[in-house]
Amino acid sequence: MQPSRDIVRLIEIVKALRHPEAGCPWDKDQTFETIIPYTIEEAYEAADAIQRGDMAEFKDELGDLLLQVVFHACIAEEQALFDFGAVVEAITQKMIRRHPHVFADARNLTADERKAHWTATKAEEKAAKDAARRRVGANSLADRKADSGLLDDIPVALPALTRAVKLQAKAATVGFDWNDARLVLDKIREETAEIAAALEAGDQQALGDELGDLLFAAANLARQLQTDPEAAVRRANQKFESRFRFIEGALLRQGKTAAGAALEEMEDLWNEAKQMEAPPDHLHQKVHVR
Repeated sequence: MQPSRDIVRLIEIVKALRHPEAGCPWDKDQTFETIIPYTIEEAYEAADAIQRGDMAEFKDELGDLLLQVVFHACIAEEQALFDFGAVVEAITQKMIRRHPHVFADARNLTADERKAHWTATKAEEKAAKDAARRRVGANSLADRKADSGLLDDIPVALPALTRAVKLQAKAATVGFDWNDARLVLDKIREETAEIAAALEAGDQQALGDELGDLLFAAANLARQLQTDPEAAVRRANQKFESRFRFIEGALLRQGKTAAGAALEEMEDLWNEAKQMEAPPDHLHQKVHVR
């Protein structure tokens, strides 16, 4: 079988891998559930390639992510649920339906009107999903609650910070929100004080709860600042990794290791790495990393 630019070839390859007799033993054994971690991992790897500006790797990671979509669709086809064509049809219908200002006779809608249409369309889609769920017989408590509240359509399996932002944004649609990022900063200070109190009391359970509240508030601040908290943390991870590798490299050139270096020496190298990243400004002050 030869490679191709045609999506049909990729579908054929996955079906060959899943063939009951001639397929790959590992691929044949997979289910929707077992490939969930790979689907999530590929999405993160694509995001990482974007953040690093590595377009060659981004192309490859998009292919890996597309493979996951095709894999899920092939499993669904085997179970007579739907096929890849139905996935494509569903998303094209949704995009056309949600963009009448592009694909229909509503090209003169204002920005507010487009936003209102988007919100109304999503509400209609949710109502249709809830009705379909009832038709097939929703007997579990979770299913009966599925259409009972504003926040119910936000997937639990999302990364925690992303889900926090989505919960906050949905609540904001009915006015439950701060209208000033400085108020969120006040909340963060409040949560920090509560962590300090729990730390002083030695209350481990309270520490975990208050830390969760602090992270939730930080996600809210990111939303207020129109910043993706997951992307912000990824950038922070990259900065930390780059700076720590600088420390290791500088110590190695001195015949030392991080394990054998004093904290003060590593802090000096840390700040040296910071100074090398960007022109200094009023925000680039020396900080301790304890």
